Amino acid sequence: MSLWRFKDRFGGPDDRHIVSLGEGDTPLVPSVRIGPALGLKHLYFKLDSLLPTGSYKDRWACAAVSWMRQTGRTTSVGTSSGNAGAAMSAYCARAGLRCELAIVDTAPAGKLTQMLAHGAHLTRITGFGRDPDVNERVAAGLARRAERPDVFLAISAYRFNPEAMAAVQSLGYELADQLDGRIDHVFCQTGGGGLALAVCRAFEQMRSAGQLDVLPKVHCVQPVGCPTTAGPIREGLDHAVPCQATTTVSGLQMGSINDGHDVVRVVQACGGSGQLPTDEEVYLAQRRLAVEEGIFAEPAGATATAGVARAVAEGIIGPDDVVVSLVTGIGFKDPTSAEQMTAQRDIALMTIEEWEFRPT
Repeated sequence: MSLWRFKDRFGGPDDRHIVSLGEGDTPLVPSVRIGPALGLKHLYFKLDSLLPTGSYKDRWACAAVSWMRQTGRTTSVGTSSGNAGAAMSAYCARAGLRCELAIVDTAPAGKLTQMLAHGAHLTRITGFGRDPDVNERVAAGLARRAERPDVFLAISAYRFNPEAMAAVQSLGYELADQLDGRIDHVFCQTGGGGLALAVCRAFEQMRSAGQLDVLPKVHCVQPVGCPTTAGPIREGLDHAVPCQATTTVSGLQMGSINDGHDVVRVVQACGGSGQLPTDEEVYLAQRRLAVEEGIFAEPAGATATAGVARAVAEGIIGPDDVVVSLVTGIGFKDPTSAEQMTAQRDIALMTIEEWEFRPT
């Protein structure tokens, strides 16, 4: 079982060119403490943090590298704040292809190590991620590089990679299967917007085909320090707005638009909302997932859950609604945030005698 079982829905290269690490069909687990504490009877967590490289970006990267093989490309050039690069470097390694990446200057050490371990060639660029002008210049430079017939432009956005991003729609298909089509709300963390757009497109496709009776509401969640998409949704605008990102949440420091205009449109069309938790609320959600649910997420992977709490406070979710929060990246991705989360916890060192006779 893998996301490739849905290839007839999202399209893909010939089977002989598919590069796979078994991605897809991630667990959907019910909340045991956070949901009840929020007054929600049916809160679920979709654990895309358990994909092969630890993030949902594997859904895109497996397709991107498969398309590389079908079109005879030997070098991938792309951008990453961490997870896209880790995924792309792993799948390129499996396919025996070269991976070159322009990296945001705030990428966590854990993600950089993962990319380097797979043999990727990295360059960190000052201001990349936070500054929309730098972002556009990087994208333009990579596009020029990709004019060579042996080079594939790998950026995880429909704007740049529509064929590969279509594979991310598999997440929506899986949710519909796992919940027998009964989904009221899905909360998506949002950087460039590709994830939310993919989920919306999957649901729209299934609704048109009669596979969903009701179109689920998809909610866009961004830290308040980078409100490119969620902010305009809340304000009723019809377009995304670039910004200078100030959030400290790694992976969501994306001040450019990318797929933002389309996300604003589809989220509004399905009745979804924009949610803007503070960084502190995101880190609290990360701690709560770990302590109350046993789910170890990086901050970006916990952002959707912070959005759920906000939506409950605003009365957007009813107690009987079926709610899905996407957990998009595993905690090992960002070791600094994990260390901060556990900074007050001590590990005792004892002799065997002290340990045997300590009070119970």
